[in-house]
Amino acid sequence: MSTEALQSYPQQWQRYTVGQRLLRFALYLLFIVAIVQSARTIDIIPEFLYDAPTQMVDLVNRMWPVDWASFQGTISTALIETLHMATLGTLLAIVLAVPVGLLAANNLTPSRSLNLLARFILVSSRSINSLVWALLFIAIFGPGALAGTMAIAFRSIGFVGKLLGEAIEEAQPGPVEALTATGASLGSIIQYGYWPQIRPAFWSIVLLRWDINVRESAVLGLVGAGGIGMALNSAMDLFQWDRVALILLLIFGVVILAEIIITRSRRSLL
Repeated sequence: MSTEALQSYPQQWQRYTVGQRLLRFALYLLFIVAIVQSARTIDIIPEFLYDAPTQMVDLVNRMWPVDWASFQGTISTALIETLHMATLGTLLAIVLAVPVGLLAANNLTPSRSLNLLARFILVSSRSINSLVWALLFIAIFGPGALAGTMAIAFRSIGFVGKLLGEAIEEAQPGPVEALTATGASLGSIIQYGYWPQIRPAFWSIVLLRWDINVRESAVLGLVGAGGIGMALNSAMDLFQWDRVALILLLIFGVVILAEIIITRSRRSLL
């Protein structure tokens, strides 16, 4: 066939091949089936769903005006306790997570068994929710801030240790090899070879985790693990909605304040 004849045929451009289109169709179909099946499983009651806007308006009316006078006393103490839980839990997590993160880094710890053990610890920490950790420590230490602090710490080990281990693995090998060639000890290699490279990532991890822990510590009190969550749970049980509004506003304000502190701290440390 001549070139002129080939050029006479219209050329159609297709973004996806037949296999890609079939795969996209299968994924869309699977997504729709999952939504339908989930909607059938969670047993939605239509009467409650239709009445939800009315109930929400009624709840907001009960929350207004906010009971600002109740801040002094139990609520202010619980708010300070929440910040202490987040801070102490983060510090304890750093102490526990740094050795595990060092063992999880393949380039720093060549032992396969130690790597697997460290990664198992990190996965175990992340796989259990903070509320579950709180319930476990409440059973051990009883209700209160100690259980909440331990729950925050053990939940944070997986987060801090995993990201720290990945930062170590991404470090440039040049300085480490130079120190190794001089016969430097392992401590010197970590201090002068790895630490200057992972320091920005380390502080970012710590600050981000503290920010997350401030949010989580406000919720742990709902299961009796101390903090302002216990005051929130008590106010809800007693239908003191004006106090509930105050506590929610305080939690929102603390989260915003923590975000400002994190942003300024990053600028100073990094």
